[in-house]
Amino acid sequence: MPANEPFRLDGKTALVTGAGRGIGRAVALALAAAGAELVLVSRTARELHEAAGEIAGQGGRARVLPLDVTDSARVRDAVAGLGRLDILVNNAGVNRPQPFLEVDEETLDRLLTLNVRAAFLVAQAAARLMVAATGAKTGGVIVNMSSQMGHVGSERDRTVYVMTKHAIEGLTKAMAVELAPKGVRVVSIAPTFIDTPLVRPFFSDPTFRQWVLGHIPLGRLGTVEEVANAVVFLASPAAALVTGSSLLADGGWTAW
Repeated sequence: MPANEPFRLDGKTALVTGAGRGIGRAVALALAAAGAELVLVSRTARELHEAAGEIAGQGGRARVLPLDVTDSARVRDAVAGLGRLDILVNNAGVNRPQPFLEVDEETLDRLLTLNVRAAFLVAQAAARLMVAATGAKTGGVIVNMSSQMGHVGSERDRTVYVMTKHAIEGLTKAMAVELAPKGVRVVSIAPTFIDTPLVRPFFSDPTFRQWVLGHIPLGRLGTVEEVANAVVFLASPAAALVTGSSLLADGGWTAW
């Protein structure tokens, strides 16, 4: 047996939300490279088609599903219509940094709606399909995208984001316990600051950059590929005994 066989995902169907860019796109590419057929979800069809083309270029297969994951009715119908789903990477999310005393209700509602409510409903729809389509003990996997800030509270001007990621960690544990007898594993991955187009503008502030890097013992930002590789592990048979836990890909931030 090849040494990397436990990490292969041949014959599996994987859905990734927020798949058009950044971490989501990297995760989709990595899952495809491991053998999975991808279902790519985000609001922007153009980005999804670009990602699907990249996957096809590396010999993989991908379907494009433009969808706003906050539209619960469409989510339920779209996921149910897949017929089969083995892996969900619940990646779609947003952040809008504001000091706690200045957080407006629009920001509060936006982050709670996408980061928590939508994540819950996408996971629920996926789990229903995983259980109903193939029965128990089949090895369905749900990977919730959390953050190092789902484990601590020390991040500037991000109280709402921190709150939502703590909710994701709690959801992961509760889902894992309830779904384990039905053959579905549920895990989360908790990255530190990752070098993406959305993060880079924050690092134009030298003070902020110094503060962040000073909290990461490895002394650097993470890459999308590093997060994606960790997701492949969590989704693969190599992690068959892993459920209800969070993999901290944080460069040591939470080890302080």
